[in-house]
Amino acid sequence: MPHTIVIFGASGDLTKRKLIPALFRLWMKRRLPEETKILGVSRTEFSHDAWRTLLRESTSEFAGKDFEEQEWASFAKSIFYLQGDIEEPNDFERMASLLDEIEGGSGSTRVYYLSTLPRLYATAIANLGAAGLADETNGPRRIVIEKPFGHDAASAEQLNKDVHLVFAEKQIYRIDHYLGKETVQNLFVLRFANSIFEPIWNRHYIDHVQITVAEDLTVGRRGGYYESSGILRDMFQNHILQLMMITAMEAPARYDADLVRDEKAKVLQAVRPITAKMVEQDSVRGQYDGYLNEPGVAPDSRTATFAALKLHVDNWRWSSVPFYLRSGKAMSCRTTQIVIQFREPPQMLFTDSANHGLGANQLVIQVQPAEGIQLHFNTKVPDAGMKLRMTDLDFSFQREFANALPDAYQRLLLDVLNGDASLFARSDEVELSWGIIDPVLKAWHNSAEPNLEIYPEAMWGPECAMQWMRDQGREWFDVCPVLE
Repeated sequence: MPHTIVIFGASGDLTKRKLIPALFRLWMKRRLPEETKILGVSRTEFSHDAWRTLLRESTSEFAGKDFEEQEWASFAKSIFYLQGDIEEPNDFERMASLLDEIEGGSGSTRVYYLSTLPRLYATAIANLGAAGLADETNGPRRIVIEKPFGHDAASAEQLNKDVHLVFAEKQIYRIDHYLGKETVQNLFVLRFANSIFEPIWNRHYIDHVQITVAEDLTVGRRGGYYESSGILRDMFQNHILQLMMITAMEAPARYDADLVRDEKAKVLQAVRPITAKMVEQDSVRGQYDGYLNEPGVAPDSRTATFAALKLHVDNWRWSSVPFYLRSGKAMSCRTTQIVIQFREPPQMLFTDSANHGLGANQLVIQVQPAEGIQLHFNTKVPDAGMKLRMTDLDFSFQREFANALPDAYQRLLLDVLNGDASLFARSDEVELSWGIIDPVLKAWHNSAEPNLEIYPEAMWGPECAMQWMRDQGREWFDVCPVLE
């Protein structure tokens, strides 16, 4: 059956930087379904050929050495364009006619990709429904919705209601590009395809879990957006909680989309309800020095560009094991990492002064950019008595596999075309995650003393976040990944 991808917001940055380059790479790998067509829809005026020419230039830039002229010439024949306005219902009737024309009037699988302003999501969905474009009589119809999915719990619930008026849940793909990263998918394999980890993946052996998403860049020209978002909406509600769910979930009976998402949702359901008192004790926020000078930022802004949260998953596996979640802008380096901090041995035999403070075992999962896994453990230093040293077993994707890791959008777009929703958020996941973040935002907003510590750029956040961990007898894993 032919497949057609309709991209709303086709003249935007995401289409040029990510979507078309990802589809082009899939084309070159011969992984796209046969007779795949791409229709771009935007208010900008282009002919089919003019848009193909523009995409050729941007794809050659962002695909880099993967770009091949002859392959592009063949691929471009499948690209079409329609000047249209999401807020104009008649344009959806025109789109329906053009889709029938380029598909040859036969049945097809259609994917509608909302790469546009979030405020237009509900309008686009309603107009798709009014034009009969969600009807599956002539083939599957799927819709991809980019983040942010709502601004808070109430808006996310309303958007779910709006989309469910037109599309069934099985047709909806709420995309988070973090879940398309190879190392995130490898976390499933690490946990559920290796028997050595399951016996110790619990409260009996794990002291705590750290999840860090650090960015070395400042907000820059995104100040206007960031003022309405802040670090919790930008990173925690989606990326970080998704990583926490995969780290903490139980094994599903089968690797099936609904069964996987059932187990992920159970993690959020088990998160201890958050009160204002807990937020005061279990969160830290900061703002990098210079944020107030960024374009679009209010001179007296109290927007957090750094946050750390401690969450508790109250179930049998994780009872008494805190999850420390941390993210920030303008930090020491760009890294996303999950640290499984194991407990100290019940009795340390080698207690002389040379071995003081060696620490317990750690499993470090580097999601990006130095994708890999390290297991830190103590070993004896040769010819030095019983002096010990922390060393590691190290697995690197780049070292082990010759091929470059694919962009996350390649995997996710292919999954949408094939109807696999395993790596996409379900409606209950979205609403549950907002139910965790909203109380923190509310407590911060109502706080008489904001306690927003300013931190210098190129550091690991505010000093109070370091002291906060020390006060609990723990330390952050503040190590920039080694890029080979």
